[in-house]
Amino acid sequence: MNRTLLYLSIFGIFALFCCKPKPQITFESIVTEEFRPSYHFTPESGWMNDPNGLIYLDGEYHLFYQHYPDSTVWGPMHWGHAVSTDLINWESLPIALYPDSLGYIFSGSAVLDAENSSGLGTAETPPMVAIFTYHNAEEANTSSSTFQSQAIAISLDKGRSWEKYEGNPVLPNPGIRDFRDPKVSQITNPDGSRSWIMTLAVLDQINFYSSTDLKNWTLLSEFGKNTGAHGGVWECPDLLPFKTPAGESKWVLLVSINPGGPQNGSATQYFIGDFVNGRFSPDDTMIRWLDYGPDNYAGVTWSNLPTAQNRTLFIGWMSNWLYANVVPTTTWRSAMTVPRELSLFDVDGTLLLKSAPADELEKLRSEEYEVDKQTSELPSEAVEITANVNSDSFSITFSNELGESLVLSKENGLVSIDRRNAGKSDFQRDFAAMHSAPMSWEAKDIRIFLDASSIELFVNDGELVMTSILFPNSPWKSVTFSENLNSLKIYNLKK
Repeated sequence: MNRTLLYLSIFGIFALFCCKPKPQITFESIVTEEFRPSYHFTPESGWMNDPNGLIYLDGEYHLFYQHYPDSTVWGPMHWGHAVSTDLINWESLPIALYPDSLGYIFSGSAVLDAENSSGLGTAETPPMVAIFTYHNAEEANTSSSTFQSQAIAISLDKGRSWEKYEGNPVLPNPGIRDFRDPKVSQITNPDGSRSWIMTLAVLDQINFYSSTDLKNWTLLSEFGKNTGAHGGVWECPDLLPFKTPAGESKWVLLVSINPGGPQNGSATQYFIGDFVNGRFSPDDTMIRWLDYGPDNYAGVTWSNLPTAQNRTLFIGWMSNWLYANVVPTTTWRSAMTVPRELSLFDVDGTLLLKSAPADELEKLRSEEYEVDKQTSELPSEAVEITANVNSDSFSITFSNELGESLVLSKENGLVSIDRRNAGKSDFQRDFAAMHSAPMSWEAKDIRIFLDASSIELFVNDGELVMTSILFPNSPWKSVTFSENLNSLKIYNLKK
């Protein structure tokens, strides 16, 4: 082969592998019902709010949730139920717990009683135990202060059927109107014994109880009466052990509050400290928020995760009590956030809680598009976008053919989501708003999860998170990036 032909052959091979045209993005709708998310969990029909009873067992992630099957507005609470093997694809199962003569079934948790400490199973078949709040609605409309109490139910078939304990309630109400949302976990005591700890929301504080058998509970301590945000009632707590980046042991206490969040309405605050001898002591009195958007509430974590996973896995209710009952969906109401992994990180000597997308979400990615211009089309309603930030500010604008827009930005130390022109908003006067969060440290990268009626923004893999629902009158078709964003990628997300 002569030299000219050799050069032409080499150039042809180079062009084939290095210079082939980039795939064109063509929008294709994957939404089957208006505003129904593609990859976020929603009930098949009816109302949904708080996640409940999160537990992993034999390859299945269980998601129970506050559910009213007969309406799309809040009503007599049941525990809905779904399971997943991958945190992405969820199978809806029959309702797990129904209201009865003791009341509605309010929020709570679930544990595997592996040692059968309760005596409600056997050594060969340890029980799954749900711990929940009974809410007597008739008494709640009177002057009574004892209409909420804690109860348990037992499953011996991996959560497919449940039997309520005949000795309910296991923790009667001592005379406090708001006495609810038990989150139970098992800890190892200094002497090597094991005990159950119940973290309970009590009006505007947290009470810690202890038990050896899940049936008899003793008050250990109280926390929070004069600490943290107190704009509303405290709800849905969770007590979690962590290691700091330096390897020190710390505990984090999650507490949801409504109203009184940073964007009005509902939000989840957290405290970092120590839990010793049944008492929680915070490191400081700073008010910290798990998510600075308006729409992540009542989130809790999965119990019984395999040790090999070495992670703390969280999911939240993606709505806000300001407008949850009136958002413009028809056969269903509310979705859950994407699952997230919680961990501690350090900013200039201050510990904060990081909330990163769970690794399983990468399995949603189908087509990948590298973006080398400021404006790009979107492939569907369900996308993930990643980008690096090369300055201390950025801007991303989603738009549709109706002139509606959704703007994400960082400027002057504030990260913002602006949904003032993002579609339907007349159902509630405060919905159309710009929500901002302080971020004094550098934004290095961003990750965005967009679905038919929501957006979740993760800065620095979850060092700052903002979650917002929205209802565009037509799907977002294009996105425009500021020049200080690079390494842009768009992933089409399909289950």
